[in-house]
Amino acid sequence: MNIDERLACTPRPLSTSGFNPDCTLPYALSSQHIQRSMQDFLDFLGFINVQLITKEMPRLESFLMPANFSSMVGEYMNVTIPKYCPTLVKNQYHNGHPDLIPVGVFANNAVQHSTEGIEIKGSRHLSGWQGHNPESVWLMVFVFDSNTSNDKMKDIAPKPFSFHAVYAAELTMRDWAFSGRSATSRRTITASVTQSGVQKMKANWVYEDLGER
Repeated sequence: MNIDERLACTPRPLSTSGFNPDCTLPYALSSQHIQRSMQDFLDFLGFINVQLITKEMPRLESFLMPANFSSMVGEYMNVTIPKYCPTLVKNQYHNGHPDLIPVGVFANNAVQHSTEGIEIKGSRHLSGWQGHNPESVWLMVFVFDSNTSNDKMKDIAPKPFSFHAVYAAELTMRDWAFSGRSATSRRTITASVTQSGVQKMKANWVYEDLGER
């Protein structure tokens, strides 16, 4: 295992000055809660990757499909944010929407669909975020950079995982563009956040550290 691969096991630290204390967040959530959750993920990923490399196995982000790794980032936040923000809980309904809901509002903290709560996504992109349906809901996107399972064939060098930004805003139906599909297509039906929605989220940035992107 080469030295670059070993160095890439340790994620890049968060910029402590990169958090916006004036951002607007619902349900008593704060930028400090987000910071602690992000740090937990960096500790988790660093621990797992160091253990993998001692067995000469590839890092987690280097063998998971890119979409699966992005989903894992989001799912980790769904579990960790309520650890620090007691007014939110992970939606206990299987594939329920949104991901985080206010504590005690729904029976058994589970709801199939509601506009109350926060939908969480992980993405490698600073725009072009997608969902399965247009939704009036709070959306929070964790933007990160990392290697992918496709990098080796592209001769892309090992690099440590890093968070570049967190954006959040309450979106309306007008902030989404629905993308259908033809009768013969197998592509998953999606909706994309429009430019107006992207600008709304970036104006309410929670974290930014874009210098090395």
